[in-house]
Amino acid sequence: MDKVKTSATVAGEAPRRHGAMELTVAVLGLGGIGAVAAGYLQATGRNRIIACARQPLERIVIEQSHEELAVRIQAITDPKDAGPVDWVLLATKAHQTPSAAPWLAGLCHRSTRVAVLQNGVGQVERTAPWVGEATVVPAVVSYSGERVGADRVVLRQPATFDLAVQADPDGRAFSDLFAGTALRIFISDNLSALAWRKLLINSVANPITALTLQRLGVFRRDDVRALAETMLEEAVAVARADGVRVTEDDISQILGTLRDIPADMTTSMHLDRLAGRALELDALNGAIVAAGERLGIAVPLNRALLTLLRAAQSEEAIVPRPDNTGHPDDGPSPGGAPAAFAPAGPLTERNRQTAPAGTV
Repeated sequence: MDKVKTSATVAGEAPRRHGAMELTVAVLGLGGIGAVAAGYLQATGRNRIIACARQPLERIVIEQSHEELAVRIQAITDPKDAGPVDWVLLATKAHQTPSAAPWLAGLCHRSTRVAVLQNGVGQVERTAPWVGEATVVPAVVSYSGERVGADRVVLRQPATFDLAVQADPDGRAFSDLFAGTALRIFISDNLSALAWRKLLINSVANPITALTLQRLGVFRRDDVRALAETMLEEAVAVARADGVRVTEDDISQILGTLRDIPADMTTSMHLDRLAGRALELDALNGAIVAAGERLGIAVPLNRALLTLLRAAQSEEAIVPRPDNTGHPDDGPSPGGAPAAFAPAGPLTERNRQTAPAGTV
């Protein structure tokens, strides 16, 4: 049976288990998701936490409702300074994983576990080529971390859990890392279904907002919801052919969420396109198209939107951007799904802060 580990305690109050050894945990990618994870892990005081960041960082401040948690953090900015660790939390964008190879090479050894805090399905297959003999631990993220400053992140927890992992020894070891923090860990017997449900909502919300350059209010339109419904039907057919338990009820729930979500919210892909950054295509609609090809399922609408996004990105790439620095994605980055929606509007200084940073 699936279990949710919840904690109402303040980060840092959970005592160390008798005889437990201190672990070294590296958080690679200090965007919204990585910053929240690193901050809460540091606050427990149980383990040594290393932030692998683009810029020097002395502290992380997490805002949640009317509370604030500030912790000092050890950060390194050069992969040459990275040594083997017990855990890596990989919190870059999915398409940035290959560029994180120098970091992963230094951090991973045969006893390392690499928890993948990224969008998409097939996390093990996507990550394994870059981590040597380390063990890949897939995870599903449902909290939203919005970077609003160099060292400040706003946490939102709209779902009943914040991180989900498989019900196996590696998943339970991951859950133990967060014991006593504000992040709720869901230990699931069917993680692949959770990953697919998250992919479903991302596969319509992200491309439609990115292509129309509109906020999520665009889903108030009946014709846009009809388009999204057909796209979701394609994706559900692929998921079922892949042995994943998803139904028409999932489609109805997603369409209801998109209809009712505040109209002034938007997606990370929308902000990425506004900022001229690389789009997370292969892990979202690209994953649906690839799975459809493998399983013999036609997905014409998902393929069409993927083609249009690639064309838009190719045209925009003609203009060089200054933020493609080749470092971990530690810039402002909204994350999570369906709560991976950041405040929208023109690319003001505030929204530049919430837009994801350059590629790794």
